[in-house]
Amino acid sequence: MARVTVEDCIEKVPNRFGLVLMAGHRARSIANGAALTIDRDNDKNPVVALREIADDTVAPDELRETIITTLQRVDERTEAEDEAETVALLAEPQHMNMAEAELIRALQSDRDGGQEERY
Repeated sequence: MARVTVEDCIEKVPNRFGLVLMAGHRARSIANGAALTIDRDNDKNPVVALREIADDTVAPDELRETIITTLQRVDERTEAEDEAETVALLAEPQHMNMAEAELIRALQSDRDGGQEERY
C-alpha cells in the first residue's frame, strides 16, 4: 500500500476484517461522490480511505454505523403509507373485476415482497 501501512490503521481499528469492511465502504462512498477529508495525492480510493482512517479524519464508529445502516433491510414505511397504497390500488379500475381472494393474495404478495403472480 502506498504510504499507508496496515499497522497505522490497526491502531484505530483493531480487527483487520473490520478494517477491510470500513475501508471498502469508505472507498465506495468516495467513488460515489463523498467529500474527501484529506488530499488525494494521486492515490486511488482504497488508499485514500485507509489514509483517512489512519489520520483519524474519518471516525471508525461513524463508519461502522453507516455500514450497519446500509446493510439493514428494515422497511421504514408507516401504516398510513401502506393504507394509502391500498386505497390507491383499490381505486384502479382493473381491480374492480377481481375476486376478493385474488385481491387479498395480491396485497399480501406486495406486502411480503413476493415474486409470485399478482393477478
